[in-house]
Amino acid sequence: MIMKQKKLSDMVFDAVNYMLLLLLLVVTVYPFYYIFIYSISDSFEAQKGVFLWPAGFSLESYKASFRLKGIWDSAIVSVSRTVLGTVITVLCSAFFAYLITKREMPFRKLIYRFVLVTMYFNAGFIPWYLTMKAYGLQNNFLLYILPTALIGFYIILIKTFMEQMPPSLEESAKIDGAGYFKIFTHIVFPLSMPIIATIAVFAAVGQWNTWFDNFFLVSNPKLQTLQLLLYNFLSQTNSIAGMTGEELTRNGQVRVMTPQSVQMTITMLVTLPIVVVYPFLQRFFVKGIMLGAVKG
Repeated sequence: MIMKQKKLSDMVFDAVNYMLLLLLLVVTVYPFYYIFIYSISDSFEAQKGVFLWPAGFSLESYKASFRLKGIWDSAIVSVSRTVLGTVITVLCSAFFAYLITKREMPFRKLIYRFVLVTMYFNAGFIPWYLTMKAYGLQNNFLLYILPTALIGFYIILIKTFMEQMPPSLEESAKIDGAGYFKIFTHIVFPLSMPIIATIAVFAAVGQWNTWFDNFFLVSNPKLQTLQLLLYNFLSQTNSIAGMTGEELTRNGQVRVMTPQSVQMTITMLVTLPIVVVYPFLQRFFVKGIMLGAVKG
């Protein structure tokens, strides 16, 4: 009788867990699904309501978005920024973290404390703006990659991960005549791939989504990122929202779109690349966080 009651309680517990997890899945996935089906719906049919299925089918919003002036140049800038910025961030942060794990490095603890301070204090917008201008990064592509070469949070995660490696690995390499750089490139860095992949995900998402520096320090259209271009276009659709059909036609606006459909389409264009890439790095992401956050 006790065993039956225990099994019944376990079944109830499992059922409640499954219901809660299903509810959590719906709450997190449905908003993205809603944006997707709205973006591929007929613009004017979608205004009547979209719930589970697209209201009609139309790709006119995507075609109109791809016809935006400068969108392909901006996409190239954003992709270049994401790829180069991520590589620079990973390499510089990893090598810096490796250096501060060496006891023979002068002022190692002091330098590490300075890294920690950057996580708690921020100088603010005006000092940041003046510093970027003083370094000559205004209207310069290097603005997108150099300021993020070293990130305190990434350095701490990588340092903690590297400190868990057996010292015998480096000692045997030193006996064979390897220097610090060769040890880092041939032993430490390859063995740190779980945390490196984690940092790469963080850095790539940050680079892809950032438009703040572009907005304040870049006026050259050829250096404009996709996020800022679409943000500006998204802002313009808000003024279109109040127009009637006759006004839209008179002002030469595309009648196959509504501001809401443009907003949904732009949101999909900005978020889809990260959504596609993330599943391939998820297993490294989870493993890296667990190993890098707990020191054995």
